[in-house]
Amino acid sequence: MAPAEKGFSWTNIAVGATMNLFEVTTLGQPLEVLKTQMAANRTQTMAQAIKTVWSRGGVKGFYQGLIPWAWIEASTKGAVLIFTSSGIEQYATNNLHVSPAVAGMLGGIGGGVAQAYATMGFCTCMKTVEITRHKQVEAGAKPESTFKVFMDIYRKEGIKGINKGVNAVAVRQATNWGSRMGFARLGESLIRKSKGLKDDEKLSAFDKILSSTIGGALATWNQPIEVVRVEMQSAIKNPDPNAPKKKTIGNTLKYIYDKNGIKGLYRGVSPRIGLGIWQTVCMVSFADYVKAL
Repeated sequence: MAPAEKGFSWTNIAVGATMNLFEVTTLGQPLEVLKTQMAANRTQTMAQAIKTVWSRGGVKGFYQGLIPWAWIEASTKGAVLIFTSSGIEQYATNNLHVSPAVAGMLGGIGGGVAQAYATMGFCTCMKTVEITRHKQVEAGAKPESTFKVFMDIYRKEGIKGINKGVNAVAVRQATNWGSRMGFARLGESLIRKSKGLKDDEKLSAFDKILSSTIGGALATWNQPIEVVRVEMQSAIKNPDPNAPKKKTIGNTLKYIYDKNGIKGLYRGVSPRIGLGIWQTVCMVSFADYVKAL
């Protein structure tokens, strides 16, 4: 199965939206919430983060921000990702004659950047607001509604405020999907080679999922960018006098490192490995089958 046989096809918009809605509604959002909780509260252990999220309503706590923010984000970013990455993969394979791994990496980078600036700056900001505003409860205050926080940000800072951290999101998504798709396609190529299969011969479902699992796990090397993104988009003003007043990727990275060390930059990496694997299985392996159908 050619990985990008449909290229810039409008049907890929529907494929991407459907697959990403499936991903986030199943395992995606619980892992996202747990990952964000740990990235925003960098002294918490995994057990403490799970306990904190559970205290917000049991199972419902793990689905904070699913409706509407995660659904809006999933449907739009999935559509942009599959449409853009498939087109770039096909072009790179047919016109640049690069390997499947390089084509996958280029497709992932292009799709990741496109989805970040098209939809994700706004949506990830509001999802992070939904999760991190519960710090107010832990401080003994009544949390404001997500929509009130949204309007306060918009009144004070306009569209730029709502898209705060979008450059960090773009870096994260480019490295995320470039790594995921590149490593996944590399895995497929290595499996084909080990089995003596030709490039146009189909891999088994197990082989596809195995390749995506490897790609999703290896792509978490960029966790520091995710921790920086969460810190930049947190709904609660950091009371630390050493915290940067005007946050950029550079000064936020330095602040987290100075305060929490290298471990702080990798908080939440365990649930993110699970999230990366599930996202890659859904958006690479499963999406290939849906595109073929």
